[in-house]
Amino acid sequence: MIGNPDFLTATGQDQSPEFQELESPEGELYLRFYVPSGNEFALPATGIREVLEPSPNQITTIPNASSLLLGTLNMRGRVIWVSDLGQFLGDATPINTDRPEIPVIAVEDQDTMVGLAVDRIVDMDWLDIEQLQMPTNVPDTMAPFLHGEWLLDPGSNKVLRLLNQVAILRSARWAA
Repeated sequence: MIGNPDFLTATGQDQSPEFQELESPEGELYLRFYVPSGNEFALPATGIREVLEPSPNQITTIPNASSLLLGTLNMRGRVIWVSDLGQFLGDATPINTDRPEIPVIAVEDQDTMVGLAVDRIVDMDWLDIEQLQMPTNVPDTMAPFLHGEWLLDPGSNKVLRLLNQVAILRSARWAA
C-alpha cells in the first residue's frame, strides 16, 4: 500500500473522509453547563483548572459557613471550597445533592481556587466572542458576574450567558 503512488499523492479514487483536511474552529473554547433553575452558562476554558465529579460524601460540610457553600473538597491534597453556583447567582433552586455525583468546575485566579457545583455539564464548545451581546433581563444578583450573553434561539429568547470567573472568585458574597 505504501508503495502505491496514489497513496502518497492522495489522488486515489477511493480516498476516505478521514484524510480530508480538518477546518480550524472559529472563536474561543468554552465549557457549557446548567444550574438547577435551568439557566445555561459558559466559562472560558482558559479559566478552568479542572472539572470534577465527586460523590456528595466527598464534600465535607462546614458548620456555620455561608449558605452558598456546600463544603470543602480535597483535590489531590489541596482543599478547595465548593459553592452552589446557582444559589451564588441568586437562583432559589438549590443543587440536588441526593445523587451519585455532583459536577464541580474548579476555577482559579492567582492563588485562589473555588469549586462551582452545577446541575449538569453540557460540553465544550467553540463560540465567537464577536457575537457576545450585553446581557438583558438578568437579576441584579447575577449581573456583576456576567461578561455578556449569546442569543442561541431568537424565537424562544434562549440565551447562553458568559460568566466572569474572576469576579466570582473575588466577590464579597463569600464573606456573607
